[in-house]
Amino acid sequence: MRSAAGQGGRIPRAIWLLGLVSLFTDVGSEMVHSLLPVLLAGSLGASALTIGLIEGAAESLVLVTKVFSGYVSDALGRRKPLVLLGYGLAAAVKPLFPLADTVATATTARLLDRFGKGIRGAPRDALIADLAPPAVRGASFGLRQALDTIGAVLGPLLAMALMALLADDIRHVLWFAALPGVIAMVLLLKVREPAPAARAPARLPLTRAGLARLGAPFWRLAVLGLLLALARFSEAFLVLRAARGGLGLTLVPLVLVVMSLVYALSAYPAGWLSDRLPRHWLLALGLSVLALADAALAVEAGHGLLFAGIALWGLHMGLTQGVLASLITDVAPADYRGTAFGAFNLLSGAGLLLASALAGALWDWRGPPATFAAGALLALLTLAAIPLLVRPAQRG
Repeated sequence: MRSAAGQGGRIPRAIWLLGLVSLFTDVGSEMVHSLLPVLLAGSLGASALTIGLIEGAAESLVLVTKVFSGYVSDALGRRKPLVLLGYGLAAAVKPLFPLADTVATATTARLLDRFGKGIRGAPRDALIADLAPPAVRGASFGLRQALDTIGAVLGPLLAMALMALLADDIRHVLWFAALPGVIAMVLLLKVREPAPAARAPARLPLTRAGLARLGAPFWRLAVLGLLLALARFSEAFLVLRAARGGLGLTLVPLVLVVMSLVYALSAYPAGWLSDRLPRHWLLALGLSVLALADAALAVEAGHGLLFAGIALWGLHMGLTQGVLASLITDVAPADYRGTAFGAFNLLSGAGLLLASALAGALWDWRGPPATFAAGALLALLTLAAIPLLVRPAQRG
């Protein structure tokens, strides 16, 4: 698929719009995400293992769905219809959360919300890759990630304000989470997609030959993504860690505010640096920061160390997520970018499901210190694997 942006050094308007769509969508999603673990563990009576399985399944569904939506976008030569469908579904299911009166209902709502994210994720990332000039590829992904994460800051802040205003009534607060999605859909309609390149019709389902076209450098990178997912379980455990540490119910959303604020502030600079330095250097730094975050969170010693660990967690996200997307674009054939993003996220989804289940089991068995200590160990093992799995790639 051809880039509509040419070879210049400016980030195209359509990428800015996609970033704003992500921002408003994340406001609503993070309002839910910041309060749902508390709702599940409180009035709905779910255990930490159950929450871990729900979050692992939800995020894995995102990543598994991406492999099919990415491939379909390659087959059609069009990204935007799937992006519209994914964002629209996420907006439509938000009212299910305040209506949930059982763990099963809340789980269904969470899975449908994440299914929408899975539908849009790989086509959106492939659309950004199509639009972004090579000279600002890392910056373009970093910008989109930064705007997305600003929404992740605003969402919990809005949840905190509404919790205070509505006397800690979680269900009433969750009703407001649907409104930002409407704004996101209006903005998305203004995004113009590049004209599709001429191509032969693709066949479904995915074939071994088609996946082989992605190449060995891509598959090495995908293995690294799997290892990173094993080292980084769901952020729901950050919320549970804060609640266990005595943070008041109204202040619990502050966990995701701090994490997301650091993430937002670091994502664009990391993308900008990745256009000038070897990208795998930033990945290595991000994994080192993740190990430090886990070490801080493993120590139950007051709110200062808790929030230091949460801030470091956000920094590791900023250093790794946009950089990984840029690396995928570097090594994947242009006509297979949607498939590449989807396949990468399929492997990562398997790792995230396993990691979240193990984190929940460790939490129930040995408590938070064991959970975060295991995460630190896995982060260090993944760091050691980078020289074997990632090699500098030509950017173009």
